[in-house]
Amino acid sequence: MPVRKIPKNYLKVTGTFSSAKNGKSLGYEELLERDLMILLEFDDAVESFEEQPVKIPYIDGKRRKNYVPDILIHYHKPISGEARRPVLGEVKKSEDLKKNKTKYAPKFEAAAIFSEKQGWEWRKFTEKDIRTPLLDNLKFLREYHSSEPDEGLLQKVIDCMNNAHNSASVESLLKKLCASEDDTLVMVPAIWHLLATKRITANLKKPLDMKTKLSL
Repeated sequence: MPVRKIPKNYLKVTGTFSSAKNGKSLGYEELLERDLMILLEFDDAVESFEEQPVKIPYIDGKRRKNYVPDILIHYHKPISGEARRPVLGEVKKSEDLKKNKTKYAPKFEAAAIFSEKQGWEWRKFTEKDIRTPLLDNLKFLREYHSSEPDEGLLQKVIDCMNNAHNSASVESLLKKLCASEDDTLVMVPAIWHLLATKRITANLKKPLDMKTKLSL
């Protein structure tokens, strides 16, 4: 439950992000926050995440104020090994962090101390962490996630990959499965849907193209 309601802001793009992982929509105050949510939604290690999660008191000069970080990330417990600690985070552009370093220092110091007491990690996320080829790929695949291609088409792709020893490039699949341009127009969305729903996999940290290798 957010401790702070995100106000309407005519200088920033605010909105809501529909999260199947959390079973609800979460608010964001900037597009960079939404982009981080896209990454978290797709990350299998992430169990859930919360926006505007906690209110942290701090002293700014002689004044007592409250600071609300942007996000709190919870991770699944691994079958073996040490569980990853939740991460309390602030989302800011790197230029903003540099320009307003002195202004943000009391807030961030308080957040780091608060996180340590809670057994959490404290982290600042910038566009360098978020706006990567992975994000570009996930934004592209989101368009195909909720589409419902014919199950017969999906099975053709999977059967073809089985015959190719469980891996093949997008290009080679299309050559084997499509006899015409019309076939290709139907088959390509089926391939992207399988990738978006994780029935097939690929290295999404590299830009997707026809040479991308897919695996079952």
